[in-house]
Amino acid sequence: MANTKSAKKAIRVMARKTAINKTRRSRVRGFLRKLEEAITAGSYDAAKEALRVAQSELMRASQKGIFNKKMASRKVSRLSKRVKALAA
Repeated sequence: MANTKSAKKAIRVMARKTAINKTRRSRVRGFLRKLEEAITAGSYDAAKEALRVAQSELMRASQKGIFNKKMASRKVSRLSKRVKALAA
């Protein structure tokens, strides 16, 4: 257990940031889930719109440090490839 005043404050700050990060991560996952549903349904227009929103959220989360930047870029690339396949 923390003994010093600064260590106790660090624990409070960490708990606050953990809660924020958890909500951001689940928000991104929600957008990704909507995109997956649109892709499996085969709806190109819905998938295109969902990709636009999901890409924005993913990149924002990577800037905030929730996800690794390269992981987010890789995921966006693979998802956009799947959406383009729907158009063909």
